[in-house]
Amino acid sequence: MKVVFMGTPDFAVGALETIIEAGHEVTAVVTQPDKPKGRGKEVQMTPVKTCALEHGIPVFQPVKVREPEAVETLRGYEADIFVVAAFGQILPEEILAMPKYGCVNIHASLLPKYRGAGPIQWAIINGEKITGVTIMQMDKGLDTGDMLLQAEVEIAAGETADTLHDKLAAAGARLIVEALAKIEAGDVTPVKQNDEASCYAKMLNKSMGKIDWNMEAEKLDCLIRGLISWPGAFTVFRGKTLKIWQEEAVSVQMSAGENPVCGAQDEQKPTGRKCGTACETDASNADTPSGTVVRVDKDAFYVQTGKGVLKILEVQPEGKKRMAVKDFLLGYPVKAGDMFESSGR
Repeated sequence: MKVVFMGTPDFAVGALETIIEAGHEVTAVVTQPDKPKGRGKEVQMTPVKTCALEHGIPVFQPVKVREPEAVETLRGYEADIFVVAAFGQILPEEILAMPKYGCVNIHASLLPKYRGAGPIQWAIINGEKITGVTIMQMDKGLDTGDMLLQAEVEIAAGETADTLHDKLAAAGARLIVEALAKIEAGDVTPVKQNDEASCYAKMLNKSMGKIDWNMEAEKLDCLIRGLISWPGAFTVFRGKTLKIWQEEAVSVQMSAGENPVCGAQDEQKPTGRKCGTACETDASNADTPSGTVVRVDKDAFYVQTGKGVLKILEVQPEGKKRMAVKDFLLGYPVKAGDMFESSGR
């Protein structure tokens, strides 16, 4: 088929590559305008543009794709289908109806769950165990079109939004080639979405990254892993921002200066206490304020949360590079009883 591919970030690159490898004729690639990035503010091409130029494919970068000039440019490509993957602009009905087979979207969730801009991050933040990719026939709504194909992807323990992004991008690349073959053969049955089962994955904002230590450790763990790339989860320590890159939720609570009763990552188990797969909460810890450092090891420190403890393993001080906690502690001594600021206060 003749395909116009519309996408911008890394997530879309694999899909473009597989469509080319499958033998489809990509008549044009449509992507967002180049933008300045980094401290030097050098103008950089989008990942999809870079890929397109490597394959000698014409690139179109409209500021607003709904403008009449842009619409006419798209019409001139005479494509059978438009494939959209994280393009970054909403397509008007005039464009949606333009190709023979319409426009299909590679969406990084199992619709109708997680419609919207942040499906990968919100799946992690909400503690999902399974997510996936949906190939959807686009309509004028926001991710509301009929579903053509779906593929499930497991969310592994400790998965971050970055690692899940790569898994879903690969799954979407495989699925779109299968979908194009089925569409061309007339062998696909659209399935309407159940709107009542939908939920919205709203766009992330920087304020979401400030840690509220009153939250439960397991929920904070999900939040930190979900916001890993941007905006990143951060706290305030001694008046400066400290970004948390890697941590683990410890289900048992500890009093300041005490060892944990038990935990999957801790080998010390006090005599006389039973330790199984489920840990009992230490009642003596009930008065320890959230955000308090309750223990410091050579390669980690532990922070009290609203329920449970977060074991911090990798951080990034303000103005510095990310580093393991064992290196952080050499320049920033931390002791039991120290406090981190909480957005909940």
